[in-house]
Amino acid sequence: MSNQRVFFGTDGIRGTANTNPMTVEVAQKLGQAVGLLFKNEGDKRRHQVLIGKDTRLSCYMIESALIAGFLSAGMDVIVVGPMPTPAIAMLTRSLRADLGVMISASHNPYYDNGIKIFDREGFKLSDAQEIEIETLLQSDLSHRLAKPEQIGRAVRLDDAAGRYIEHAKASFPRQYRLNRLKIVIDCANGAAYKVAPTALWELGAEVISLGCTPNGFNINDKCGSTHPQALSQAVIDHQADIGIALDGDADRMLLVDETGKVIDGDQILAVIASSWAQKGYLPNKHVVATVMSNMGLERFLNSQNIDLLRTRVGDRYVVEKMRELGCMIGGEQSGHMVLSNFSTTGDGVIAALQVLAVLVEKQEKASVVCNMFDPFPQELRNIRFQGKDPLTHESVKKALQDVEEQLGKDGRIVLRKSGTEPLIRVMAEAKEYTTVDHVLTHLCKVIQDVPKG
Repeated sequence: MSNQRVFFGTDGIRGTANTNPMTVEVAQKLGQAVGLLFKNEGDKRRHQVLIGKDTRLSCYMIESALIAGFLSAGMDVIVVGPMPTPAIAMLTRSLRADLGVMISASHNPYYDNGIKIFDREGFKLSDAQEIEIETLLQSDLSHRLAKPEQIGRAVRLDDAAGRYIEHAKASFPRQYRLNRLKIVIDCANGAAYKVAPTALWELGAEVISLGCTPNGFNINDKCGSTHPQALSQAVIDHQADIGIALDGDADRMLLVDETGKVIDGDQILAVIASSWAQKGYLPNKHVVATVMSNMGLERFLNSQNIDLLRTRVGDRYVVEKMRELGCMIGGEQSGHMVLSNFSTTGDGVIAALQVLAVLVEKQEKASVVCNMFDPFPQELRNIRFQGKDPLTHESVKKALQDVEEQLGKDGRIVLRKSGTEPLIRVMAEAKEYTTVDHVLTHLCKVIQDVPKG
């Protein structure tokens, strides 16, 4: 079996809608391939797949093609409509379905789309499973499709939103309510535009909603976690206690304090980890983050006797490490928060509720609660290249070694190649910005000077 990937990237399949691989033809065959892979031929019961989507226009097209593919493979389909990605993972487990599928390009613009697949336990597929699907996608499946009497049926689950809202609310301590909080929430005109404001309102908050009027084209458009400026202004204008910014499929979340300052994923991790550790909810005293998380977070956690374990960039790698070591908390600086007590994947709504619980408990302002550490100066630069990967060149290896020796324990360098573009991403971190700028300028020049052969 070849390990060469044609369709799958770091988070499912993604691309511009109506162009390869996000076409009707690929989506239909993907439904057939995944359906055949997840069906146990010796098991005579009906097999089920749950399908959700965000609010972009092309979701209708991709959804219909996927449904046709799964039905032709002999799987029954449960359709839930617009729903957050973590809701699909949760409902897949709850309904005992064989797998779940989310149609979304997450924080990307409306003209992109993607397909994420979850196994029956609500976890994203392994590399081995994705490679197996790749093989099937490039094979003739016509002789393996269902016989006429075995074609699947499609039904709609009408109470999916209510089920997820109750699941999210159950993560919030029963002894608390949000009655005294005024909260602005920006749903990015995406999948959580109904469920997120409703969950907050049912817990007692005064809710001001932004980005809750999707039209198929405005998802992530100057709103949500990738564009929190409007949320910051709204928090100030409404004199709100806190703002919550979700992305298009609500698997990531950033916060805004009462002064309008944006709070990133590292500070959110610090708030939740510290609170849980004090309550004894963090038995192995580990938090999982990526190589991009700030050294300030690492040093803060260490001061709380909590170890920070790092993975490569990508929430799937965070989850893999969490499962391997039995960790309760993991996340990314960008806002993915995985809290394994409640969810199997990033869940922006549940993560926000954990921070809100700390606000209620401490009865302090968000600017106090969410200012857990002073971050080290950190900067990321992208260098475009042609030809061979410059990270393999001896001059780059030598320069990296020299800089790491210079920084010692007071700084970090992360060099990585983009998974989607011919770019080298260079991140530097140190106690002083002048040091960051110096090492970045030096390393970027060395990379740019590598011969283009």
